[in-house]
Amino acid sequence: MKIIVCIKQVPDTTEVKLDPKTGRLIRDGVPSIINPDDKNALEEGLRIKDENPGSTVTVVSMGPPQADVAMREALAMGADEAILISGREFGGSDTWATSYIIATALRKIGDFDIILCGRQAIDGDTAQVGPQIAEQLGIPQITYVQNLKIEGKKVVCERQLEDGYCVMEAEMPVLLTAIKELNTPRYMTPKGIYDAYKKTVQIWGFKDVPVDEAKIGLKGSPTNVNRTFSPEPKGKGEMLEGADRNTVKTLVDKLVEKHLL
Repeated sequence: MKIIVCIKQVPDTTEVKLDPKTGRLIRDGVPSIINPDDKNALEEGLRIKDENPGSTVTVVSMGPPQADVAMREALAMGADEAILISGREFGGSDTWATSYIIATALRKIGDFDIILCGRQAIDGDTAQVGPQIAEQLGIPQITYVQNLKIEGKKVVCERQLEDGYCVMEAEMPVLLTAIKELNTPRYMTPKGIYDAYKKTVQIWGFKDVPVDEAKIGLKGSPTNVNRTFSPEPKGKGEMLEGADRNTVKTLVDKLVEKHLL
């Protein structure tokens, strides 16, 4: 079984700070990690590999050269191969362009059975790239997977809902997006780390991925971020003490004044 796991290197924080002048993310002093949901996807791929002798796990990511560190971590956890799609031409791609680039790379890899992605990345929170890759490839997809079983050439999944879950199945090849409830990612081992740095992380640049230049980067992205900003901090609240009629009246008057009543 050929398993592909798509991962992304992201800032190690959920409290993203912005430069008030440029509107860009402040990455200085913020370490990078493998996106948490992507680690669940990787763990599931490795679990399937462990239970199905002869299976392989290939990790694919798109990002700058420094994402090599994340690829090495994936190799140290047990992945067999790592491919980093990296090039200035890909910079500025929105989710549609990103999914197009990754899907094109996956076609080049070919003959995959399962593609695993994290539900969403903590630096964007769009949850769009995984489903868009499936659409680009024309294969079935099941998102928000909290449990997964392999039955022959099909997958049977529990798909999480707001108030429970539903059971869905699909024939391979299929794309699945993982959530944290799916599993607990394994740790790297000393031997795994040692072996990871003896392996080669393949770098696929613009000339290695047969994409249409008009469909990538800023010019190929149908969506653009016009402005990014942090909301203004709220003013200090006012505390009212007491349970008498005057205090209650004061509270009601202030709520009416703010159009909350």
